[in-house]
Amino acid sequence: MKIFKLLYFLFSKVFILALFVMVSLIFYFSMSIETTKTVVLPKGSITKVVSNLKEQGYALTFLDTYLLAYVLDAPKSGTLLIGEGQMSRISFLKKLSSSKEAINVVTLIPGETRPLFLEDLAKRYHLDFNSLNKAYEKFSSYKEAGIMPETYHLPKNISEEMLIENLVKQSEKKYQALAEKYLKKYDKKEWNKILIIASVIQKEAANNQEMPIVASVIYNRLKKEMALQMDGTLNYGKYSHVKVTPKRIKADTSGFNTYLNKGLPPYPVCSVSLSAIKSALNPKKTDYLYFMRNKSGVHDFTNSYSEHLKNIQKAK
Repeated sequence: MKIFKLLYFLFSKVFILALFVMVSLIFYFSMSIETTKTVVLPKGSITKVVSNLKEQGYALTFLDTYLLAYVLDAPKSGTLLIGEGQMSRISFLKKLSSSKEAINVVTLIPGETRPLFLEDLAKRYHLDFNSLNKAYEKFSSYKEAGIMPETYHLPKNISEEMLIENLVKQSEKKYQALAEKYLKKYDKKEWNKILIIASVIQKEAANNQEMPIVASVIYNRLKKEMALQMDGTLNYGKYSHVKVTPKRIKADTSGFNTYLNKGLPPYPVCSVSLSAIKSALNPKKTDYLYFMRNKSGVHDFTNSYSEHLKNIQKAK
């Protein structure tokens, strides 16, 4: 009888201990980890990989090493696409084991136009330009500026359609968040107007600090029904980096010529940065109607045409 009691006692202790260990492991692997979009892993042993992850700021332990070594598949070396945000420890380890290598060089700079961005993308990654263009027209609600300027992390060997869909979807999420924050709703027709104004700001402003002031000039001129008369609107599409000359101003009969046409261009002239969008949404309060780039590379602003003429002479 004593033997049975002893066995029962021991079994109870082992069971409680096992239960404690199990609960502890569940708690441990469900803990949240803050992740970046990508992690860079070296070639080598699991121990070397875990050590490298620790250097990148991930607090991993021998339990994680064991799981990666004996339970999950070994992570691939290279730049892996993980996903930015918070996830459980077990989800993070599974991502390490299953994620494909990513490319970290799909970059769109502020002020670039869709045709030139897609041409560069096609050339750099041996993709088909027409397929990229068709995908853009399929997924984006905007003829231009449907992709926000940023460096994107995407899997290798991705198709043209999936690549563009990914870029557009990421941008749409950001646009929606901004619209809901500043306008209380995401109306694409209204947002297209914001993108148009932001694109003109992007082309005209010398720096981020000038953007809210340039925005005020745009709104002031529109309110007075004055033509914008801004060179930057003519840097649309394939003309992104073409110098605007008096001859070009006379020859271009499109809606992007804001010397010949009042109001805004028909759609955005380029990709737009967050600073340009915020300036379009929240312009500085001024009475400025004119600005001229001075010899320092920034602009002189004024509400007086006579003063504007003096600024032109000074710039010369």
